[in-house]
Amino acid sequence: MPFYHKLGEIPPKRHTQFRKPDGELYSEQLFGTIGFDGMSTNSYHVHRPTQVKEIRKQYSVKPEIARENNMQSYRFRGFEIKPEKDFLDSRKPVLTNSDCTIILAAPQKRTQDYFYKNTDSDELIFVHKGSGKLRTHLGNLDFKYGDYLLIPRGIIYKMDFNTEDNRLFIVESRRPIYTPKRYRNWFGQLLEHSPFCERDLRQPYELETNDEKGEFLIKVKKQDDIFEMVYATHPFDVVGYDGYNYPYAFSIHDFEPITGRIHQPPPVHQTFETDAFVVCSFVPRKYDYHPLSIPAPYNHSNIDSDEVLYYVDGDFMSRADVEAGHISLHPAGIPHGPHPGTAEKSIGKEGTEELAVMVDTFKPLKLCKEAMGIADEGYYKSWLDH
Repeated sequence: MPFYHKLGEIPPKRHTQFRKPDGELYSEQLFGTIGFDGMSTNSYHVHRPTQVKEIRKQYSVKPEIARENNMQSYRFRGFEIKPEKDFLDSRKPVLTNSDCTIILAAPQKRTQDYFYKNTDSDELIFVHKGSGKLRTHLGNLDFKYGDYLLIPRGIIYKMDFNTEDNRLFIVESRRPIYTPKRYRNWFGQLLEHSPFCERDLRQPYELETNDEKGEFLIKVKKQDDIFEMVYATHPFDVVGYDGYNYPYAFSIHDFEPITGRIHQPPPVHQTFETDAFVVCSFVPRKYDYHPLSIPAPYNHSNIDSDEVLYYVDGDFMSRADVEAGHISLHPAGIPHGPHPGTAEKSIGKEGTEELAVMVDTFKPLKLCKEAMGIADEGYYKSWLDH
């Protein structure tokens, strides 16, 4: 959960007069969630943030479902998703349910000529390839390989890339995304046993305060539709803000793994949570040190959750024949475990250099049309003896 952050100029008291050098009032905006009961930020704008000049187009970006009810384990070759010039066009949904949508993207254009706002979902963007700057109305963040970018719903943003070869793994969440409760005390501070702490979370460090009038296109996502809305003033016109509701970055390389004498369960890798799914980070770590330990995970049944594993880098010891960008889906209700021979092979090894992101959903995932185009249909047979 983010902690209090202040950037730019703000008045001593909220909801009081805050004037520009010429004597006019700045426009105050409460940017809040969960009906004034969730996290919020108070921001101060050069112009009123409410001036819509035109609504041009409305079109659907709802995921196309190829398989509604699935009980088959799959592997998807994520890097086979074709790159697209435009940032929004590049976002290809592969798995979805009523709580979240998992997306692959390979945008090529270094910056888009519009702004974007997702009012449906928080966005968790994992940067697999590429670097650049996330620019938002609440400040900017630099990003690079291995970064999670957590963008709360309603943030107006655009992504500037340094290269044309970019790969993103994105989770859109209809629920707010937080840090795990068991790692926080009753004040919200991350505890000593947490695998990361507040100093690892990177907050926005610069504001772009634009005093501009004209026509500024914001593509707004609402209920799986995109609305093209033209505003009369630049959306990045904030002179200052304070609060808890803002984008932030966290590098997977700053996650400190929890290890033990015997194999530790997946929750020790947990990095983010909602009430509908969790996100875990598998990072380089020492293996179990019991003299008879088996470092490879034991067979287990996903009775209550679908497991999605996105392979980032390194040699994932429990899987055979996986590469960077591959995604495995192990659906709820059936067991899965290490591939034949990998448990025995793991014995005696002292560590791993694997890097992966896992999403466990509490509702079944539907397979999207884009997923079936990159699917390994024979993956479910990979546990058979050969």
